[in-house]
Amino acid sequence: MEKEEIKHLLEDVKNGRVEIEEAIHILKSLPYKEIGFAKVDTHRSLRKGFPEVVFCEGKSADMVANIVEELVRAHPGVPILGTRANEEIYKEIKKLREEAVYHPVARVVVVGEKKKLRNEKTILVVCAGSSDIPVAEEAAVTAEVMGNRIERLYDAGAAGVHRLFSNMEKLLSANVIIVVAGMDGVLPSIVGGLVDKPVIAVPTSVGYGSNFQGLAPLLTMLNSCAPGVVVVNIDNGFGAGYFASMLNQMGQRKEEEK
Repeated sequence: MEKEEIKHLLEDVKNGRVEIEEAIHILKSLPYKEIGFAKVDTHRSLRKGFPEVVFCEGKSADMVANIVEELVRAHPGVPILGTRANEEIYKEIKKLREEAVYHPVARVVVVGEKKKLRNEKTILVVCAGSSDIPVAEEAAVTAEVMGNRIERLYDAGAAGVHRLFSNMEKLLSANVIIVVAGMDGVLPSIVGGLVDKPVIAVPTSVGYGSNFQGLAPLLTMLNSCAPGVVVVNIDNGFGAGYFASMLNQMGQRKEEEK
């Protein structure tokens, strides 16, 4: 249930159009909806400003589809996200929701239209190599669906750092920058040393043996000497996109509620 729906319900109770008992019955499902194998958090949009996002990996296609369906019912007109989704999961969701769209590179399913732009500020998603694009796209799609303007700068890693320097205008004009890198993971430090904007570093599991499935770039990023760099978990494009959206829209919700 969205904030506006609750306002209308309370106004209806106040004006006698809805009985108190009926309102209580409607509000019973507000915190979460029990569907046997899952407790769907229908309250999260009120707390966080965006509905619960479904992590699809490890769940059956049928389980994901049923969770998504409950979220769509609870949040009419608001986009619902499923991350780490595959083609099978997408097809199962599509059976219930024709409007579902699959982003195969990002492995993200979106049901419903993305939110309208909350402001004109830009989130720039930078990735070091083409192998890092799936994680970068997960971040980009997440932030875009949440109502942000997104720009992309891909294959601009430290091994050919001139590719980064020739795009300085993009770096300097962005409000928040997500930097995705595997291998040695040094790119966020380079970017962080060039800009006065928050940099969200995302280590990926891309690399040879001593990359240790992303542990090496994670440690590099955590030890960055560039101020203004924060780090999310290995391959966590979703977490980076969500946090970037929160930064990019900071103060926006309060302003809109005035």
